[in-house]
Amino acid sequence: RYVNGHAKKHYEDAQIPMTNHKKTEKQEKVQHTVCMDCSSYSTYCYRCDDFVVNDTKLGLVQKVREHLQNLENSAFPSERHRKRKLLENSSLNSKLLKVNGSTTALCATGLRNLGNTCFMNAILQSLSNIQQFCCYFKELPAVELRNGKTAGRRTYHTRSQGDNNVSLVEEFRKTLCALWQGSQTAFSPESLFYVVWKIMPNFRGYQQQDAHEFMRYLLDHLHLELQGGFNGVSRSVILQENSSLSASNKCCINGASTVVTAIFGGILQNEVNCLICGTESRKFDPFLDLSLDIPSQFRNKRTKNQESGPMCTLRDCLRSFTDLEELDETELYMCHKCKKKQKSTKKFWIQKLPKVLCLHLKRFHWTAYLRNKVDTYVEFPLRGLDMKCYLLEPENSGPESCLYDLAAVVVHHGSGVGSGHYTAYAAHEGRWFHFNDSTVTLTDEETVVKAKAYILFYVERQAKSGSDKL
Repeated sequence: RYVNGHAKKHYEDAQIPMTNHKKTEKQEKVQHTVCMDCSSYSTYCYRCDDFVVNDTKLGLVQKVREHLQNLENSAFPSERHRKRKLLENSSLNSKLLKVNGSTTALCATGLRNLGNTCFMNAILQSLSNIQQFCCYFKELPAVELRNGKTAGRRTYHTRSQGDNNVSLVEEFRKTLCALWQGSQTAFSPESLFYVVWKIMPNFRGYQQQDAHEFMRYLLDHLHLELQGGFNGVSRSVILQENSSLSASNKCCINGASTVVTAIFGGILQNEVNCLICGTESRKFDPFLDLSLDIPSQFRNKRTKNQESGPMCTLRDCLRSFTDLEELDETELYMCHKCKKKQKSTKKFWIQKLPKVLCLHLKRFHWTAYLRNKVDTYVEFPLRGLDMKCYLLEPENSGPESCLYDLAAVVVHHGSGVGSGHYTAYAAHEGRWFHFNDSTVTLTDEETVVKAKAYILFYVERQAKSGSDKL
């Protein structure tokens, strides 16, 4: 729909004749060029940037579906056999690539789209390529082996049972195990999605969701469930739905540490200074990711040719996040010395860096009536992201402990947060892959750095390698 842009090109070409002669407003409204997926028979409209769920009064969409199905069913047996062989061979060939002259198997496995679930697939593929995090879950014993009382019986993904009997950790573990096993066919994360529906009501239904929001809820609930043991999520945890983010943040410090906080957890120092009396207030805030604004001076550049003017870099976004800023009238600080709300300044320092630094670029902004997307390209490094200058006490860190290398990137294609399409790029054993739902393709670094990143996953550098910095 977006990545290769073939069907979209047809839509754009179809729009050109319409501009050559005048049409009434009523006629203009009904011109919606749609396209149909010949495998799943789903219909998509580029003007609305969404799937078409209704039909015409004459049922034309359903007639096209039936026609395509009849063509498929009426094909001669020999033709169907030839087609199946062709698909199997092309699938096999696509799973082979040459590395150093020898042919090796492409072991990456795609994830089926269950109906606008690309937001979930992109996050799952990214997390599966964060080795330390992924290995922890893959090495956990299966849930029936962990729970002594019900050993040998499935205690998850049973629709007749209550909320207590689903385990997000277990379904997440099974999904990660299914990826990178070298399967020819894409894995369907139905069981995991069912558990997501059970314990995260915000994600029920098949409408497009925000990938960053999903990632936060997923990590928070994994953290909460891991703290509570392996016998499923307790009812009290499920009831904390609306306060899960704050609960998770509290858990990072006061609660038991889990693999989630051990790998993604960092600490910010928030400094607020009263401009009237000079009183300084310091607060420590745990974080699992940092949400960075794209500075306003770069936001209006929507054209493909961005040579004019300076290019926005990840350093610009990090600097905008950590620089001293004066709080506006709506954010007056309650000064304990002045005993009233006063004008003040705010600054962030990073007190503790995480093992995996997750950076979320704020591409969606609310205006008076709608949510707009900031489509600006942000330049980011593949290797050697140096975070030392944002640290509270840089002198206490080693020479390489502040360097990060890119592990995965989530990209949003399209115009709106409630529509569009998510894909992910991720590095695995030194090679870059592009994950587009069921399709996984080998790609190169040049393609990755051109992506308009939405979420970036940087892994702390362990061994000495390279000296290139941001």
